[in-house]
Amino acid sequence: MATKVEVSVEDKLRALYDLQLIDSRVDEIRNVRGELPLEVEDLEDEVSGLKTRMDKLKSDLETINYEITAKKNLIEESKTLMKKYAEQQKNVRNSREFNSLSKEIEFQELEIQLAEKNIKEFKAQIEQKKEVIDATKKNLAEREGHLKHKKSELDAILAETEKEESALLKKSQDFEAKIDERLVKAYKRIRNNVKNGLAVVPVERGASGGSFFTIPPQVQVEIASRKKIITDEHSGRILVDPVLAEEEQEKMQKLFKKL
Repeated sequence: MATKVEVSVEDKLRALYDLQLIDSRVDEIRNVRGELPLEVEDLEDEVSGLKTRMDKLKSDLETINYEITAKKNLIEESKTLMKKYAEQQKNVRNSREFNSLSKEIEFQELEIQLAEKNIKEFKAQIEQKKEVIDATKKNLAEREGHLKHKKSELDAILAETEKEESALLKKSQDFEAKIDERLVKAYKRIRNNVKNGLAVVPVERGASGGSFFTIPPQVQVEIASRKKIITDEHSGRILVDPVLAEEEQEKMQKLFKKL
């Protein structure tokens, strides 16, 4: 039966700091991209929304034109009926029939007047819709141009950094596998809780890296002894001594150059 190799605290600290350096490099790459992916996504949504609006406006125009055609047909039908009723009036037997046909003719006249009024309103709506379509078309062209520019920017950055980021993420997983699960979970929890994603930091000028709180000399000695994992009482970050940090930084810089 194979004997399980006991990993020293120093090895754990080195692996944790290496993992931090890799993840920090990924953070740097993503910071270079900045808000660009979100900007592109927002612009894509905006362009999609404008296209949907254009389709709706064109559909509205088709509906209005259909309504105008229907009203014009109604007018022609009413005119035909009026002629028919006028002809019938010539052959009526009494005034009651004549008056009844007169009312039908009046009704058709009202129908024509209403239809003409509707056509006038529809034509006004068409002019209004056309103005909105022109403005939307112009806005869409501007947004599409802006989107094309932003996509080009993003593609250029991705072309430069995607390969390195992919390699770094693979290395991050490899280094995670070297550290026991409990420590990885603690590392990730700290990373999520701190602003700059630094969960493992070296002691710098007697203080935790990036902090102004001084670490007592006795604690600094303990950190340098690498016998146990020590966290900063103020930030919760895992602390490593500057010598270890420098050694790992040099090692990881060589690794980054190969990626």
